Amino acid sequence: MSARVTVFSPSPALRVVVEPTTAGGVEVHLHPGGQGTWVARMAARLGADVTLCTPVGGEAGTALTALLAEEGLRTCAVPTRRATATVVLDHRGRGGSPDAEQGDRVAESTSTLTRHEVDDLYTATLTAALDSAVLVLTGPEHDDVLPADTYRRLAEDVGGQGVLVVADLSGAPQEQALAGGVDLLKAAHDELPGEEGEDEVDAADTEEVLRRARRLQGAGAREVLVTRSAEPPLLLTAGDGAHRVDAPRFEAVQFRGAGDSMSGAVAARLARGDTLLDAVRTAAAAGALNVTRQGYGTGHGEAVEVVARRVRTARLA
Repeated sequence: MSARVTVFSPSPALRVVVEPTTAGGVEVHLHPGGQGTWVARMAARLGADVTLCTPVGGEAGTALTALLAEEGLRTCAVPTRRATATVVLDHRGRGGSPDAEQGDRVAESTSTLTRHEVDDLYTATLTAALDSAVLVLTGPEHDDVLPADTYRRLAEDVGGQGVLVVADLSGAPQEQALAGGVDLLKAAHDELPGEEGEDEVDAADTEEVLRRARRLQGAGAREVLVTRSAEPPLLLTAGDGAHRVDAPRFEAVQFRGAGDSMSGAVAARLARGDTLLDAVRTAAAAGALNVTRQGYGTGHGEAVEVVARRVRTARLA
C-alpha cells in the first residue's frame, strides 16, 4: 500500500499574524492553522500522500482552502454553515519570547459543527481513511465542536478494517478514541490522566510518567508516545517495553508545534512501513527541528532525515 495518510481535523483555523520588521515596520502573514493542519503539513513534507479532512465555511474557509492548496495539501473539505475559525495575533508585543502564541490576541472567532456537518465530516474521513495506511485523529478546538463519541466511532470503524490509527488527543476525545482502540497514542506528559486527587505529573519523573502511560495502554492504546517538554520523549510498546528517545537539542526560536510535527512524522513513516522505533526516531527529529523555526509543523524533509540519524533510543528496565 502506498504511504497514504488521512488526517481528521475538526477545528481548522485561519491565522492572521502581525510581525514586526527590523526596520520598524510590520508584515502581515496569513497561515492555515489548527492541529490537524500542522500534523498534515509535516506528514506531507516527509513524503506521505496526505488527505486533510476538515470543515470549511465563509470567507475564512475560502482563504484557508486556497492557502492549503498553495502548500500542496490535498483537502477533503466539508462545507459548513458557520465560518471557519479565525485568529488574529499581533506579535509586536512578543518581546522575543520563544512562545509563538505570546503577543496580543487581537481577535478570535470559534466554530462548531451541526449534526449534519458532523455526519458529512465523518463520512468523508471514513472514505479517505479506508484508502489509506494510517488515520491520524486530531482534537477539537473546544468541547462543543462535535460529540466526543465521534472519536470512538472513527477509531473503531477504521481500525477494524486494518488501518493503523494514530491519535494525538487529550481529555474526552482521548478517552473516547481509546474506547474504540488506537494503535498509537501521542500525548504530552501534562495530558496524562492521574487518579482523583493526584497532581499533574512532573516531566522529569520518568517512573510516574510511565505508570500513567501504562494506564492508557490498559484503556485501549496499543502503544503510547509521551512528549515531556524539554525531557526526552518516552515510548511504551506492546508487551510492556519502554524506551527513552534521545534527540539532539537545538536552541528554540519558538517551542510550540513540536508535538504536532512528531505526530505527522510518525504517521508518515508508519504509512510507508517503517518499524515503530524507526518511525519514532524520525518523529523526534521532526520535533527537535520544529523549535528552530517560526512555523508549526514546518521543516524540510531532508533536514529531518539528517537529524534522525542522530536520534538514539534506549531500552528502559
